[in-house]
Amino acid sequence: MMPSQNNDLFQLRLEIAATAARMIAQDGADYATARRKAARQVLGVDQPAPNLMPDNTQIEDEVRKYQSLFGGGAQAERLLHLRETALQVMDALAAFHPYLTGAVLNGTAGEHDDIHLQLFADSAKEVEIFLLGRNVNIDISETPHFKGARHDPVETVSFLWHKEAVHAELYDYHDLRGALKPRADGRLQRVDAAGLRALMTTDQSLEQDE
Repeated sequence: MMPSQNNDLFQLRLEIAATAARMIAQDGADYATARRKAARQVLGVDQPAPNLMPDNTQIEDEVRKYQSLFGGGAQAERLLHLRETALQVMDALAAFHPYLTGAVLNGTAGEHDDIHLQLFADSAKEVEIFLLGRNVNIDISETPHFKGARHDPVETVSFLWHKEAVHAELYDYHDLRGALKPRADGRLQRVDAAGLRALMTTDQSLEQDE
């Protein structure tokens, strides 16, 4: 492929990623939906060639850029509030080895984002009984396994914690070993409560240095 063609492909992927990022930040769209709608908007087709589609990492980078340009102090305050709430939930659910994932972890969370956790327990019922025993109303759904489509979806409990929505995926305790493997690009996939506290301390220090 000629260099000019490579550059054209890169620019198209970048445009789709930026368009998807706006949908995520403004409307709270999930990544898959935003990517699909953005590709249709930019390319005018429903099934674009796979090599034209940006991956989640590229879209995440564009969400980060969007938030830095348009989110301002309100986004930073929202992120801090969500992280503080996540810590409260994780401390309450400490017996189930909670890990934080998603936008609240990677720093792109805005007004439409919820808190996403992964819990690791001997059985999903333990978590449900724990929450119900504390008068927490729960909804139950399914989420794709983080290891991919070859694994069965996992049960997910959703509930409100201090008026913030929390979605906790319930994994078998033995899945914890696989969960701790780092991403190929070095980005954090998930952190426990101690890791989140360290992240928040680091971010606060960076803000004070600016």
